[in-house]
Amino acid sequence: MSPVAQLVQEYIEVIWNQQRFDQLPRLLHPDYHDHSLPPALPTTAAGTEAWVRGTSASFEHRTTIDEQVSEGEKTMLKIRMHLTHIGEWRGIAATGRTVEAVGYRYFRLEDGKIREHWTLLDGNAIENQLTVAEQGCKIQE
Repeated sequence: MSPVAQLVQEYIEVIWNQQRFDQLPRLLHPDYHDHSLPPALPTTAAGTEAWVRGTSASFEHRTTIDEQVSEGEKTMLKIRMHLTHIGEWRGIAATGRTVEAVGYRYFRLEDGKIREHWTLLDGNAIENQLTVAEQGCKIQE
């Protein structure tokens, strides 16, 4: 496995899954820029930390990597987020439902650290899973 692929896998595990924000300086370049954050957050490590904390207030979450392709200092992931809805999100009160969402993350590294990050995740798919009532008969278990 390339050092680029390994570093990004570590980022997903340590920052997203374990929320060990003390590790951000070790993994992120000093000029890190997160292109995925909403305009209200800075595009820095602090913004990424705030985003993960916000996600964690709404969901117990774990990200897994389905596929990864790396070339040079760039890597692309197909991810799967496993979410349990524990707090308000998009105005939806906690449902306790467990849902999944597939998404993509793209990273560019520089000097052995993550320099830039982009994410594409279908928030509408998450919302639909939280708000659509189950249909049909449910067989007793």
